[in-house]
Amino acid sequence: MRILTGIQPSGQLHIGNYFGAIKPAVDLQPRGDCTYFIADYHSMTSLFDGAARRQYTRDVALDWLACGLDPQKSLLFRQSDVPEVCELMWILGTLAPMGLLERAHSYKDKTARGISPNVGLFAYPVLMAADILLYDTNLVPVGRDQKQHVEITRDLAIKFNLAYGADTLVIPESEIRDETAVVPGLDGQKMSKSYGNTLEIFGEEKPTRKKIMSIVMDSRTPAEPKPDADKNLAIQLLKLVAPADVAADYENRLRAGGLGYGDLKKALFEHYWNFFAPYRARRAELAADAAYVESVLKDGAARARAIAAPVLARVRKATGLA
Repeated sequence: MRILTGIQPSGQLHIGNYFGAIKPAVDLQPRGDCTYFIADYHSMTSLFDGAARRQYTRDVALDWLACGLDPQKSLLFRQSDVPEVCELMWILGTLAPMGLLERAHSYKDKTARGISPNVGLFAYPVLMAADILLYDTNLVPVGRDQKQHVEITRDLAIKFNLAYGADTLVIPESEIRDETAVVPGLDGQKMSKSYGNTLEIFGEEKPTRKKIMSIVMDSRTPAEPKPDADKNLAIQLLKLVAPADVAADYENRLRAGGLGYGDLKKALFEHYWNFFAPYRARRAELAADAAYVESVLKDGAARARAIAAPVLARVRKATGLA
């Protein structure tokens, strides 16, 4: 079974990236052949600084390796180091209905928030489909917000196979971990760099503490019972980074009354800081060896192209391009 995950190099990775994508993907390594790519082409729809993209790409590689990706077991590479993906995107684009792309939640959400629409943003699902189909992917672990893009991928693959040959493209499945599919941001919305509400995996201690202590709570006093304690943002985040019994204890204390929001936020920071401590140490080691990180990406790209080439050859033959 081939498993694929991608992540954009558009800024510091946050805990939404970790629990929604990185951890599920890393946990899948024993289950099959894992392919992880840094989606630098995708980042071009919203990031227009070449130097920043280069740095973010290296940072993402460091982050994934620090969080448990094993390059001996899995592939890690830059999307742009496998140019075959652009040809497959064009081929799939000739079958992609405009209405299907117009209904994409991500496109509608971003344009509604004032992000200037461009062809790349509109065609994002087609490039994502090419990313998935180019490697004969069977399983795509995604957050709930990305499930629609996998469904679009399936639609395009089915349309292609109907048009050009039933066995040309593998039809992938998505896998969503419901308990962490959508991680709340510091304002209660989905955590996203686009919304400026993130809690970084490798953020510095003082700024991160300040972020957590600045989370807005309601005006109820510590003594008041909070029957809706499970809806409290700090409790929701604590459940991700603290042992289950510890998080449950804080939730029960908040529900019963007597726990102040300041103490709750202090606990959240301490558990967050301790949770990611081993990853911070590993990242520091990797950052000191830039040549190693680059060698991992180059080796991953070479191995990825060896998989992609026969898939694209199948597509080219089926479509009469070869």
